[in-house]
Amino acid sequence: MTAAPALTEQSVPHLPKGVRLRYDEARGQWLLMGPERLFKLDAIGVEILRRCDGDRDLSVLVAELAESFQADPATVERDVRAFLTEFVTRGMVKLA
Repeated sequence: MTAAPALTEQSVPHLPKGVRLRYDEARGQWLLMGPERLFKLDAIGVEILRRCDGDRDLSVLVAELAESFQADPATVERDVRAFLTEFVTRGMVKLA
């Protein structure tokens, strides 16, 4: 795997062509699906990826999540950065 580009507050994450977020009724689970890849997601991962629409930058995404979950913005930012970095490294999320 190659190194992921650094996430900045202005990074705008989005799902690249061929990658989709989908609820699998049979499994009763949210999945991030890409070419020959499948990742099971927890509720927080789903909320992060739902906001990766190519319109919100990282600062907006973090602010929305902190408000929704009534959580410390610094903690949310740290966790979101780690989550997105992992999926950027795997090619499942792109940054604009």
